[in-house]
Order: sequence, then structure tokens, then C-alpha cells
Amino acid sequence: MNVISLRVLTPAKVNVILRVLERRPDGFHAVWSLMHTVGLEDELLLTLHLGSSRRIALCCDHAALAADQTNLVYRAAQLVLDQVEQSVDLSITLTKRIPLGAGLGGGSSDAAATILGLTRLLDLNWPVERMAEIGQQLGSDVPFFFLAPAAVVTGRGEEVRPVQVTGTRWIVLVNPGFAVETKWAYQQLSASRNAIRPLSPALQQLGRRSVLDWSEIIRLAENDFEAPVFAEQPVLARIKDHLLSQGAEIALLSGSGATMFGVFPDQSGAERAAAELARDLKVKVHAVPAAGAPVISAT
Repeated sequence: MNVISLRVLTPAKVNVILRVLERRPDGFHAVWSLMHTVGLEDELLLTLHLGSSRRIALCCDHAALAADQTNLVYRAAQLVLDQVEQSVDLSITLTKRIPLGAGLGGGSSDAAATILGLTRLLDLNWPVERMAEIGQQLGSDVPFFFLAPAAVVTGRGEEVRPVQVTGTRWIVLVNPGFAVETKWAYQQLSASRNAIRPLSPALQQLGRRSVLDWSEIIRLAENDFEAPVFAEQPVLARIKDHLLSQGAEIALLSGSGATMFGVFPDQSGAERAAAELARDLKVKVHAVPAAGAPVISAT
């Protein structure tokens, strides 16, 4: 019986720009976002036992995360295996470092990494479009991770146009220790605004380009969820102020929260700020580079 395995490092993401636009006919809101991966990563170990019974076994080190058919990793594996004729016994070990319900796309990244890893193990040679189509069935953020590290994401998240971001930046992630439910955040946003701001000409123009620089992205950074989420969780506004006072060029909520992040021009400034914030706020803080795509390696 053949046994093959590989390891995948799965990066988190931040939304450097996030606009929530009109409600679509399918009930979802249209979004316009510039997303970038960051160097905080979960880890997946995928092991295939070829020629045995068809089975998926998932093990996760996070007590709050179910290791059954409700887990995005399990569902991603099932969707791939449903499309192949081989009988495989699949074992998956998920090591969580990206916090849950944090606006960092950890579950989506893990699902994308599962699809990537399985297609590599099974020599499926699927194009990105096919993998993204499967990923879209699992969540709106999943397709982005097939085209990371940076992309303009539109529609409900399924329209992903990769961009090259020039320059280097370090990201300080501050997680307050609680989660923000995405559905709740959308409800708060809808209830709190009288009208939808149209996309600015500057963002429309940025959305047509293939190469962007961090300096120009920073000037346009915003997140529509901040006002309604801050109204309910004022500690997040205080974290934003702390990040800016420590030298962040910008500080924003990522996704619908609850993680706040600051963008810093260099590693030393980011690490110094992270140490100060961890001491002053007594919360979990990471200083990480703006990073690349999922990394696959043999074990």
C-alpha cells in the first residue's frame, strides 16, 4: 500500500480596502476589496493511503473547531475526492495559528490549501479556475487564496483579479480575544447606513491596474465595517488609535473583524510596536511580513 504525504502552510489575509456595495439578487452583498496575505499561517499535513477504503480522518489541535463534516477542511477534501475515481484513505492534521472568527480568512485559507494539496498529491493538474470553482462552494474568500498574495476581489468574492504589489511592508495583527460574526456585521452595517456610497473614481481606476505600490494603496485604505462594528465594540477603536500612535501608516479592521491590523514600513518598527501593544493592551499580537501564496512542501 502506497503512502504519500505533504505539508501546506496556509497564510492569513487582511483586507487593505473593503467596500460593501449593493445587495445582489441572490441576497449577498457585492464587495470590492483589495486583499493581501500575511505571514501568520496555519499548517496542514495531508497523508494519502492509496488503494485502501475511501475515508477522511481529520485531526485538529483547536478544541473549538469540530473535526467532522462541518469543518471546511473536511468539506474541501470531500469535494475533491468526489471528483476522482481512486479509492484513498486520507488523513489530515490541522495545526491552527490563525485565530477563529477574526476576519483573517483562516478557514478559507485552510480549505484552499486542502484543495491545492490534494490536487498535487493525486496529480490532478487542475487549472486554478477549477479549484476556485470548488472553493467558491465553501466560502466567498476561498477563491482568493488560489491567486494570492494580492488581488482585487469583487462580486460576492468569486471574482478575483491578481495584482502585483510593489514595495515591502510589515503587518502588526492585534486580536482582541473575541470573534465578530460576519452575518451580524452585515446586519449592523445595513441598519446603520442610509445609503450606499458608490465606488470612488480612484478605486475604480486602481481596480483596472495590474501593478500597484503599497504607498498608493495606503492612501485609499478603508473598511466599511469599522463604524458599525466599533459602535458595538469600542475597544477596537482604541486598538486602532494605539496602532497609529505606535507608528502604523494605517490601521484598519480586517474583514468584518475582530482583528485589527497596522501597516508598518519595516520589520523593526513593527516588532517594536507589537511588543508595546502586547504589554499595554494584554491581547494577542503578531508582527509578520506581508506574505506570499500557500507553501507546499514534501514531508
